Amino acid sequence: MSKLRLENVSYKYEKSKNFVLKDISFEFEKGNIYAIIGKSGAGKTTLLSLLSGLTKPTSGKIFLDEEDTKNKDMYSYRSQDVGVVFQSFNLLPKLTAVENVILSMDVSGRKFGNKKEIAMELLNKVGLDEDEAKRRILKLSGGQQQRVAIARALSYGPEIILADEPTGNLDGETQDDIMEIFRKLAKDENKCVIIVTHSPEVTEKADVVYELKKNDSGKNGTRMKK
Repeated sequence: MSKLRLENVSYKYEKSKNFVLKDISFEFEKGNIYAIIGKSGAGKTTLLSLLSGLTKPTSGKIFLDEEDTKNKDMYSYRSQDVGVVFQSFNLLPKLTAVENVILSMDVSGRKFGNKKEIAMELLNKVGLDEDEAKRRILKLSGGQQQRVAIARALSYGPEIILADEPTGNLDGETQDDIMEIFRKLAKDENKCVIIVTHSPEVTEKADVVYELKKNDSGKNGTRMKK
């Protein structure tokens, strides 16, 4: 059964005649890495915004565990069901790595035991040691900041991880390290990992590739099985 499913989803901006996305029907299951690809302007970022609950579709439906998300509390959906990893990290620079993760736990509204201990364990899981975890964000490299961003997205236990160009600002070796983290999340922890990417290397490591493209009737998507 799909964890997340789009049924004939279309989106256009208010007062615009042109659709950014048109009749998209994609399914996402736990245990897989999905790559969303397409040329610039194909609607990849818009699709991620729809999946994360930040934007509502103009038409069509989005289902979480076969429940229409329009019936859900979207704040709860965004802060508990999905974790988002941004290309620009979106971390708070005046806080340390561990403080950024703890803040995300606070915002989720879920109850935790020792938040600092849990945050440190998450940071260790993504490859940061105790000294790095206690550094302020601007004292960390780009690769280290991306690891913090992943730990933050995992902090409240979402089963769906959404990542927007998570390796776009990283060198090849660090990109491989980040993709290995995503692989373990999907294969070892049975999470649904959805990555918007331009990278052929990231696409190659995905289990399923969805391509967004434009045709004569508007924009829609195609599933490309590996």
